[in-house]
Amino acid sequence: MSLAAMQARVREGVPLAGAWGIEVLSFGAGQALLRLPAKDDLLRPGGTVSGPALMGLADVAMWVALLSLTEGRDESLTASLAITFLRPPPATAVLAEARVIKHGRTLSYGEVMLRAEGAAEPCAHVTTSWATLRKR
Repeated sequence: MSLAAMQARVREGVPLAGAWGIEVLSFGAGQALLRLPAKDDLLRPGGTVSGPALMGLADVAMWVALLSLTEGRDESLTASLAITFLRPPPATAVLAEARVIKHGRTLSYGEVMLRAEGAAEPCAHVTTSWATLRKR
């Protein structure tokens, strides 16, 4: 799957990702790197990127990592997502590095590290599990 095709798949599957301008920078072998551009409407009071924006970015990043294992086919949904906010990200773009730790038949598990673009230290750490939908 090409980068352009993955970007289109993300925008089709999660229209909010398009509204927020989320970009797929790379993906493959159960990993993905995405970018959330700086946007004033994603900030919270105090000028930091909002928690809901960070959680949304992490969720989309893990979905792309899962899609990378299935050639863009994925019948799974987020079952859980836990986020630990480590430091407030400044009003800049945020990068999400996702990796699938376990890709099972009925449940997958992964983690996402979020950091402000240009920063070395993460601003949040996410763990997430995904349940595979059963065909009816």
